[in-house]
Amino acid sequence: MRDVPAGRGEAYRCLDEPVETVVAAYAPGDDVPQRIALREAVVTDPWVALEPGADPAERVRVLHRAHEAFTEAGTVPRPVRGVVADSWRRSARAGVHPDGAADIELTDSDLGAYRAEHPLARVMPLFRELMGTFASDGRHLLAVCDAHGRLLWVEGHASTLRRAGRMNFVPGARWAESAVGTNAPGTAVAVDRPVQVFAAEHFVRRVQPWTCAAAPVHDPRTGRLLGAVDITGGDGLAHPHSLGFVQAVARAAESQLALLAPGLPDTGGPGLAALGRDRAVLTAGGRRIRLSRRHSEILVLLTRRPDGLTGDELLCALYEDESVTPVTPRAELARLRQVLGPGLLASRPYRLTAPLESDVAVVERRLAAGAVTTALAAYPGPLLPASRAPAVVRIGRRLADGLRAALIARSDPDLLADWAHAPWGEEDLEVWRALAAARPTASNRARLAALASELAAPDGRARSGDR
Repeated sequence: MRDVPAGRGEAYRCLDEPVETVVAAYAPGDDVPQRIALREAVVTDPWVALEPGADPAERVRVLHRAHEAFTEAGTVPRPVRGVVADSWRRSARAGVHPDGAADIELTDSDLGAYRAEHPLARVMPLFRELMGTFASDGRHLLAVCDAHGRLLWVEGHASTLRRAGRMNFVPGARWAESAVGTNAPGTAVAVDRPVQVFAAEHFVRRVQPWTCAAAPVHDPRTGRLLGAVDITGGDGLAHPHSLGFVQAVARAAESQLALLAPGLPDTGGPGLAALGRDRAVLTAGGRRIRLSRRHSEILVLLTRRPDGLTGDELLCALYEDESVTPVTPRAELARLRQVLGPGLLASRPYRLTAPLESDVAVVERRLAAGAVTTALAAYPGPLLPASRAPAVVRIGRRLADGLRAALIARSDPDLLADWAHAPWGEEDLEVWRALAAARPTASNRARLAALASELAAPDGRARSGDR
């Protein structure tokens, strides 16, 4: 066991000791079976790069041959892991070149302002406490990225930082999988899973001397992906416990965020969050209620019509099938009234008896005021994307199209990149075209060309940012 610097937590020993040490020290509760299960999962996890007993040098040689086979013929031979094979294919479809490099998108004051406002800034002291000395003493790097794979912080051993700088593994650089191919932080946010990437599993050749492990971090209240925490260094990190380490640190960060913001602020009235989720969340009277899909649609519609909607109007707004009878929405509304409690939902017409602030309205107000940056920041994704209710689909499309149009008109490359690299914008040709014009990097031009080629195929069709 290595010595631990005085004043530091037990987390630094996690590459030699059971990973549940970190969870026990920094996560609330004392669920021993859960911690034992985590340890077993780390040892047997298919997301780990090397199984126990594997020869790292031999695996590197095999992976180099596999990588060359893929870049030359598009085939993925064994023993390339499934998560890596899938990532290589996504990287190729995104137009990433194996000899490419990351682009630095934010520098100086822009980077500082963006980091200061990012939610993960609140847990950077925790990241440094848990990982900083381990990274420095082990000649590794601690890195934190946002939900789009943009590096926010890169810290650690001085000589390792200099080496990493030569491949643009620096704050402000975009390391999304769609920009530089398979890598732990970029792939972790792409698949929303903890992942370890070893040597030639990296898609870009200049990154292949490195090994990294990363885990996503979520907003504990909403589940929204905030980014990922990563440990990057040499082959010694190709150990099952390094993945468990970052996963435990990510969970500790989520616990810390929950303590810092235990609940939504009381604004004096109920609120509805319906963007970026299939089922809306209602906050009212100190309660947070996850609604059914149909109740989510109904409340979205009622927030838009303070004067109310008749039964026939709701029927047309909710159902494409003209054979649905008025009895169906009446039954849904009766159930919704039971969920909401007395007094909030009135009838004849159906209406809300108190103002209900929705995240849709927040984005719309900011757009109307020309505050494009804050409008995008308040937009975690399309409105109830699984909904097929005609009126809800129209509202969601208008909101997304309005935001996209504002982004394209603004021509701010950072804002365009945030949309283009989000799941709903990956195939948005208009935004990619605007991004390539505003920031004509090789990776952006390649992605635009690949996307345009896909859409020009006989079965291709234009994608909208609200899909």
